[in-house]
Amino acid sequence: MPAITAPLDLLIIGAGPTGLAIAIEAERAGLRYLVMEKGVLVNSIFRFPANMTFFSTSLNLEIGGVPFISHVDKPTRREALEYYRRILESWKLKVKTYEPVLGMERRSDGIYEVKATKNSYAARHVAIATGFYDVPRLMHVPGEDLPKVKHFYDEAHPYVGQKVLVVGAANSACDVALETYMKGAEVTMCIRESGIYENVKYWIRPNIENRIKEGSIRAFFNSLVKEIRPQEVVLSTPDGEVTLENDFVLAMTGYQPDFVFLEKLGIEFNADECRSPVMDAETFESNLTGVYLAGVVQAGLNTSKLFIENTRHHGEVIVREVVRDKNALLA
Repeated sequence: MPAITAPLDLLIIGAGPTGLAIAIEAERAGLRYLVMEKGVLVNSIFRFPANMTFFSTSLNLEIGGVPFISHVDKPTRREALEYYRRILESWKLKVKTYEPVLGMERRSDGIYEVKATKNSYAARHVAIATGFYDVPRLMHVPGEDLPKVKHFYDEAHPYVGQKVLVVGAANSACDVALETYMKGAEVTMCIRESGIYENVKYWIRPNIENRIKEGSIRAFFNSLVKEIRPQEVVLSTPDGEVTLENDFVLAMTGYQPDFVFLEKLGIEFNADECRSPVMDAETFESNLTGVYLAGVVQAGLNTSKLFIENTRHHGEVIVREVVRDKNALLA
């Protein structure tokens, strides 16, 4: 790897909305910074379903004083991708995409040596804003590794005329069930609870409930997937096991932070059911000196607690701490 240059003031891991918000604050403060991203710009949003609509208004998603122009009140994935491209260009942010971070170590002089696939970087501070969308919550059932099982959904066209099982009852599952049904799939839902998730988007909930009520979409409540076979799926229901013919399983079971990666970096977690990270609630500093956590990664498994709109200030908090530490070092 090329030699490490003079230390950055701040290295940001993750070029999602939160990572970009931190970068904007670093740019404002005149810091030497760099954003590292393993995939594309706003990688998680890029992987959202092609026809997804945000729950938030465009105004609540704005960062850096750049207006988010949307044709309707709730912006689409396509509009969001265009918006964050404009953020990058407007602020001339320093972002390296397609360069996954492999690990980091703190040297004896307090500088972090961050190793990536293409280079190594030295930084006095690190901000981790890796989100949660890359790691699905698995069902841990036989057959889950079959090619017909999808944990990420793109669009309905591949499922036209297919027998599809949608697992879950939150926003993603309801969106997927409705979209594939309307494009000609034979849709069944497997729902662990006794009903549709109560916080499903208000414009979706009546639609999915009516489709289930009329029988257009078959739903098994209080049920779990027991086994997935090449041409069948076995459900455990209140009435016993049910075996269904099946072409695809769309497991919309949610996502979680990449705990393996975070632990590799040295981040520690509390012994609670949410696996919340050890962190100072005021400064966002983790158990590692000079390493900060930002965005939904702060919530551990409780990923519905934090969103883009209520983490936009994280950059201000972190950069304030970095500037304070830098000034103390120069004094």
